[in-house]
Amino acid sequence: MDVEPGADSTLADRIADGRGGSEVIQARLTTDERVLARVTDGIYREPSSALRELVSNAYDADATEVIIQTDRPRFSSIMVTDNGNGMSPEVLAHLIEHIGGSAKRSQKGSHLGVTDPNNRFYSPGGRRLIGRIGIGLFSVSQLTNSFQIITKVKGDPWRTVAMVRLRTYDDGTIEADDDTDYEAGLVSIWSVPAEDVSASGTTIVLTDLQRHTVRTLRDADRWIRVQNGEPPPAYHIGFMEDGGTNKKEVRFVESIPWEEGADGASAFSTLVDAVWGELRAGNVRNPSTVHLFDKYLQTVWEIALAAPLPYVGVSPLLLRDDSADRFVLTSDRRQPPELLSEELFTERLGVPEDTGQGLQPFRVFFDNLELRRPVRVEGLPSTSHALKKPLVFAEHVREEFRGVDVANSGGPLEFTGYIMWAPKIAPVEHNGALIRVHGASGTLFDRSFLNYGVAELTRLRQLSCEIFVSQGFESALNIDREGFNQSHPHARRLTAWLHGAIGRAINTQKTLADKARREARAAASQDLVSELQNLAETTWRQQRSEASSPPPVTWARDAAPSNEAVDAIRLEQELILGSNRRNTGQLTREKEQLAAIVQILAAFDLLDDLPPYKINELMKALSSAIRAES
Repeated sequence: MDVEPGADSTLADRIADGRGGSEVIQARLTTDERVLARVTDGIYREPSSALRELVSNAYDADATEVIIQTDRPRFSSIMVTDNGNGMSPEVLAHLIEHIGGSAKRSQKGSHLGVTDPNNRFYSPGGRRLIGRIGIGLFSVSQLTNSFQIITKVKGDPWRTVAMVRLRTYDDGTIEADDDTDYEAGLVSIWSVPAEDVSASGTTIVLTDLQRHTVRTLRDADRWIRVQNGEPPPAYHIGFMEDGGTNKKEVRFVESIPWEEGADGASAFSTLVDAVWGELRAGNVRNPSTVHLFDKYLQTVWEIALAAPLPYVGVSPLLLRDDSADRFVLTSDRRQPPELLSEELFTERLGVPEDTGQGLQPFRVFFDNLELRRPVRVEGLPSTSHALKKPLVFAEHVREEFRGVDVANSGGPLEFTGYIMWAPKIAPVEHNGALIRVHGASGTLFDRSFLNYGVAELTRLRQLSCEIFVSQGFESALNIDREGFNQSHPHARRLTAWLHGAIGRAINTQKTLADKARREARAAASQDLVSELQNLAETTWRQQRSEASSPPPVTWARDAAPSNEAVDAIRLEQELILGSNRRNTGQLTREKEQLAAIVQILAAFDLLDDLPPYKINELMKALSSAIRAES
């Protein structure tokens, strides 16, 4: 049975009146300005985006714990449960009839109990709200056309259940009558008695997942390629496909880095360590989650990266000087960055220790993993670079936009940002700049650094940056929070800071690297450098525009040093040079030639995307060509 749009109290009363009875209440989903018309058409790009929005909703509802459960690798259902404030009949009614017209950040939010009575930008528990528009719950429309909401507020003896069935967007219907509310779907609502009267929270149950959702989460297309000869990802949850008798068949057994029975936090930390472990083991030169993980683990990683969570290790703003050389960027751009000794960034900049991480406690579980922000900035592996520790630069900025009308400026903007330089960034997806608003992010690292235009390609690949916005910028965000309006004053100011900070960080890195290299050469006291070695080093410096040495080359027949740099190029002597006997001088000469060649190839970035076995096959071919010519 339909109700008139906007009749919040009527629908709320009917939900309450129906308790204890058998009547199922029917209501139409309507939108404010047809926002849901596009949401149901899928404005989010990945399954992780939809689940990320549900996590953000739970955070805004003061949840301390969110549990995402799947039946991997089948993916017949997904359930997201939180212990937040839950939704009263009034809140649920407003959600249903005002999609895109969120009660958050409005006076109505206080009346409904979803915001702080004294500040509409905060949750009842004092958290700075992430959600803005009121479409987060319906982001699941890209995963399924129907879902169930089970919700309860503290002290209520009833639990409210709503079954939502969504319509597919229809251009013809929308344009037929511009004055008609768009009916986005049908909701069936009923109530059941609750034994745990003091409990609160919300559960979202996704069943009958769309075919493309299941195929995406199973990484079905990739497993087809694996069956045709492509190497499988290093870490995955296995693959299950429909058999000929409509039964599910497991085709690949899972390969996960954590031990069976490990607690959730340790298991996730092991997953993060596995990325760096691939680099240390020399299995890949530039670890990538896309190559190392299947789609399920990529989804887990992306949710962990986006949510307002603590770091898997130490926060970059809490680094000590034994882990990195730390610099404060001053407001006077003519002054060089100030080197910190004992102070923490948070102390020097005057910002809270949990800056960028959201108000804790807040925990997110994905099946048997407890998520943390998968960013490591300490204990990084050694490389052959002259600088042996990362460099981290940080600054706190507040822009009042004085003299500019709020309608044009968007109001004050405040943020804290850091830039880390390291010879290797792992995974490569963390190379770039990531903007977090009130601890949460709607996108991944932007590898263009917001369109940084200076040709510093080598050093840009060695930078990772996070910007923590504590005030402003929200009006610049797109509706899906996965992009922003680059012409907005807040976006322009933040971009200007980032580009200026990158320039100052790179100049400091160049100066320090030049000094370290001169000192290393003086200490080595080498009187003789072979012509081949000199050629390789000269080429490296010319192509990389930096005073550093090319990656060292080691041979598999030689004993691998225990402290071997992770960027070392390890060549298989038996494969490349063969087993034919040569005199020692000839063998040494050939190895020197090939070492110089592989370093020159590395200088031109020709090896970055090749796995080690391909590098060895390439060098075998080149070795054969050299011997044939000789």
